[in-house]
Amino acid sequence: MTGNTTSPGGFFNGNPKAIFIFGLVTGIALTSVAGNLFESTGPRAHAGNTAVVDSNNDAGQVGAATAKTLAAVTDDDHVRGDFKKAKVVIIEYSDYECPFCGRHHPTMEQVYDTYGADIAWVYRHFPLGAIHPQAVPAALAAECANEQGKFWEYTDALFAHQSTLTSLYYGALASDLGMNVEQFDSCVKSEKYRSVIDADIASGQAAGASGTPTTFVNGKLISGAVPFSTFANLIEAVLK
Repeated sequence: MTGNTTSPGGFFNGNPKAIFIFGLVTGIALTSVAGNLFESTGPRAHAGNTAVVDSNNDAGQVGAATAKTLAAVTDDDHVRGDFKKAKVVIIEYSDYECPFCGRHHPTMEQVYDTYGADIAWVYRHFPLGAIHPQAVPAALAAECANEQGKFWEYTDALFAHQSTLTSLYYGALASDLGMNVEQFDSCVKSEKYRSVIDADIASGQAAGASGTPTTFVNGKLISGAVPFSTFANLIEAVLK
């Protein structure tokens, strides 16, 4: 064939400048694709001895395997629904300051509102304290709210107001929810429930959680903030 067509390998034997530009453009394109698949929020952080990062909303996926060792749900857990009767138990490891957890929470509310008594939603703490300075303080505040029977109301508000997570806000929210603020403040300052948070972190690590949110649907691991449809497909497969 004649004309301007090059022979096989001709491009790579051509102008060095053209080859350099081609390589540079290709490298940028591949980096962009990789960035869209997973995005961390900065340096890897640690909860205990396990490296953890925020799980990107776009990178969320259903794991191929079940949890390694998922701690059984007990009456000490924070549960919406009846875990003893529910056909599907959803266990979430989360961080109040994690932006992807903030996206995930409304999805979990939609799941609970849609499937009602068929599911139980369990919330466990997995604060990434090295990259989220308010994650542990918020978790401690939520536990102190639980002491006065306001865990879920407090949790919903924390996720709805992630941009205002401060010690002043924690006390103001306790007041807004009709709690005994003096008792609440004393509880928070003493870090009374730090051992509860540490136990949740340890159980998350044992189950295979390495970022937030990490959710288990009847033991099947879901990494990241996935759409409602992902949960619906898993739940409805069980309810058939």
